[in-house]
Amino acid sequence: MYFLYSVLVVGFFVVASPWFLYLAIRYRKYIGSISPRMGYLPVSFNMDAEQSIWIHAVSVGEVLIARPLARDLRARYPRLRIFLSTTTMTGQAIARRSVHDVDAVFYFPFDLDIFVRRTLDLVRPRLFVMVETEIWPNLLRQCRTRGIKTVIVNGRLSPRSYPRYRLVHGFMRTVLDDIDSFCVQSDESARRFIDLGADPARVTVTGSLKFDSLDVSTHTVQSRARDRVLRYFRIPSSRPVIVAGSTMKGEEASVLKAFRRVRRAVPNALLILAPRHVERTGDVEQQCRQEGFKTVRRTELPIDAEPRADIVVLDSIGELATVYRLATVAFVGGSLVATGGHNILEPAVFGKPIVFGPHMQNFAEIAQAFIANVAGVQVRGERELADVIVSLMTDPVRRARLGAAARALVEANRGAKDKTVTVLSALLPHDHATAFPSNVRPFRPIA
Repeated sequence: MYFLYSVLVVGFFVVASPWFLYLAIRYRKYIGSISPRMGYLPVSFNMDAEQSIWIHAVSVGEVLIARPLARDLRARYPRLRIFLSTTTMTGQAIARRSVHDVDAVFYFPFDLDIFVRRTLDLVRPRLFVMVETEIWPNLLRQCRTRGIKTVIVNGRLSPRSYPRYRLVHGFMRTVLDDIDSFCVQSDESARRFIDLGADPARVTVTGSLKFDSLDVSTHTVQSRARDRVLRYFRIPSSRPVIVAGSTMKGEEASVLKAFRRVRRAVPNALLILAPRHVERTGDVEQQCRQEGFKTVRRTELPIDAEPRADIVVLDSIGELATVYRLATVAFVGGSLVATGGHNILEPAVFGKPIVFGPHMQNFAEIAQAFIANVAGVQVRGERELADVIVSLMTDPVRRARLGAAARALVEANRGAKDKTVTVLSALLPHDHATAFPSNVRPFRPIA
């Protein structure tokens, strides 16, 4: 079965290579990352062949989750190196810029034995930590062969991915047997992992690390970077701001229609529009101009000045979480179209009223908690989006109530990080480990 899997991996790359080539030429993607993905890391990467903890985070969201986890692991295991890998270029950029408690950042290897073995020889992990659902059969098998402990943290199986895994249930049972521990977000994810073949004794419900990944302190490197971003948005308190974050293709038209209605009620309103994929900036900017709005990119803004535009298109990487601080109302994209939604906790931590669409499969438990606690508004489509945003922009009492409930929900559900590190400590004991709480309880949204 592993041979067939490897053949399918090779086949995928052969079939998809024209698309990857197009992205490389058009957007300069993947250039420079092929070599590390084949396991060719520089000798200086781990020159003394020291043992390590390897954390893998696919993209931006997972990197932000890994950041506080890496900080705790660094404190607990000072004699081990900490390495962080990503799959996407944006994840790599954020990791290099904002994760300061790791020794090096690199691209995750292609999941073929030759590349995996080469990477493991250089990284030399004692513990391999996968953030969310990163199940790579060949890598996990090599880890088992070498005696490397493996763990999934913040694990989840979405309603979309779960049936796909069930199609290869027998193979998945073998693959999951190579994972030593599963730290999952919810009881439902725990049931799904167990149904696929995970040993129930290895599955622990720790809650969502996304609640612990939000940094709002005032004395960190991240907070200083946040302050620099805000210097491009010297917006007076009298000017309302809509932040539409992580929008996907097909959503900007709905946001612009809602914004046009808002401007009738609030003529000086500003829209900050952040497409999920920065390479779409040009298309989004053109769309805004075609609708008659004065539009400027974030990278074109002067420092320490109010944006002289109707719309600012956020064409920078890693600034959206900070920009949510400016929002009078926040719309979180990827939810009006069927892509599974994006992280609604980023505006919630600042106590902002949040609007999101019906497609929140990737954040189902969190979205349900927000709805149950009246901490956000879920809309069914374009027309309702406009109605809700206009209503919120003209109702400060409702905005304050929603924002306060959102912030309270975030604070009430922190703690998954310490529970997760407790599990990691059992896998990788350390004589001088700092004590963490040992009571691991299921995640429960506040009523």
